[in-house]
Amino acid sequence: MDIPNQTTNKASGRGSRPAGRRGGNRGQMEKPRSEFDHKVISVRRVARVVAGGRRFSFSVVVVIGNRKGKVGVGLGKAGDTTLAIDKAMNAAKKALLTLPLTDVNSIPHQTEAKFGSSTVEIRPAPGKGLVAGSAVRTVLDLAGIRDITAKVHSRSKNKLNIARATIIALRALKV
Repeated sequence: MDIPNQTTNKASGRGSRPAGRRGGNRGQMEKPRSEFDHKVISVRRVARVVAGGRRFSFSVVVVIGNRKGKVGVGLGKAGDTTLAIDKAMNAAKKALLTLPLTDVNSIPHQTEAKFGSSTVEIRPAPGKGLVAGSAVRTVLDLAGIRDITAKVHSRSKNKLNIARATIIALRALKV
């Protein structure tokens, strides 16, 4: 019994599959554009000692923000940097903070916070622009804050602690 609509593939000799490329469009789909910008502020290769030697993995700190008053900091750990960045971005999205910005994209008042050995001072400075260093500048830039000065007092260069101190200082802002 012949079915007229069915095509057979005798040229390829591989059964009933048609000749040509297989697999569809795997890997060609674009990821939807996120509303958040992100910046990696720290990538560290860390090691743990096991019976056969050292096992290495990566620890990544990412800051995300929409430059309109939302910002978050996340930490991701994995055996590969791209996986660690994805984990850090997911952690940052879960820890988003919405800020009370003024009309000129500054902060309403001075604030200060401490995390670990890092202390961060942030104060409004009309007309000066964004005057800050280290991870503080990245956090404030991705939050969309302009016209402020920031000072970091720290006994270490740990960017994660500085970024977390900045987030705590921004969380303390009142309208």
